[in-house]
Amino acid sequence: MSAVYDCSKHESRADGLAAAASAVRSSRLVVLPTDTVYGIGADAFDSGAVQSLLRAKNRGPDMPVGVLVGSWSTVDGLVLGTPPQARALMEAFWPGDLSIVLPHAPSLQWDLGQSRGTVMLRMPLHPVALELLRDVGPMAVSSANVSGQPPASTAQEAVDQLGDSVAVYLDGGSTGEPVPSTMVDLTGDDPVILREGAVSRAAVAEVLGVPAESLA
Repeated sequence: MSAVYDCSKHESRADGLAAAASAVRSSRLVVLPTDTVYGIGADAFDSGAVQSLLRAKNRGPDMPVGVLVGSWSTVDGLVLGTPPQARALMEAFWPGDLSIVLPHAPSLQWDLGQSRGTVMLRMPLHPVALELLRDVGPMAVSSANVSGQPPASTAQEAVDQLGDSVAVYLDGGSTGEPVPSTMVDLTGDDPVILREGAVSRAAVAEVLGVPAESLA
């Protein structure tokens, strides 16, 4: 049976965060608010939980799951190296709605799908998400919806789609108009925008010091 916690109330928020942390550590799924849309999340290093996440979304491993982190410093333990371009983007847009794709550290024992040795990382600008991430560590997180359905901008929309496949729902209110994060791939010789979302191509180009048209 799923539990929904109203994070607008101090006591309920504390109870919800504790329940969510316990669920993550027990290989179960949680739904959490972010600054873009609601996300469905699991321990990034628990391959069974990540598989449960994909089943809940009715999604295959061909679309790998991204990872949310609670601090900049966490990134250093997850990637092969943090190039200056990644640092510049993190300083400019984190916490916030920019996702960065980098080669992951080969020593990591995780299975996020067919990621081809890369990982998509983001630090969300939402106090509930950050508090949970700083407690449990990196989480594999995808939008809280069944594949092919609209992303959830409220906890109730997530409940309606995902039901009892999720142990704990953290209700942080409406996220507003669902706008995805911008995705920047830094795994090649030159940066490439894979998806333009909340952060504009021009803003990314300005931080990287490159022409906007070169990011296509």
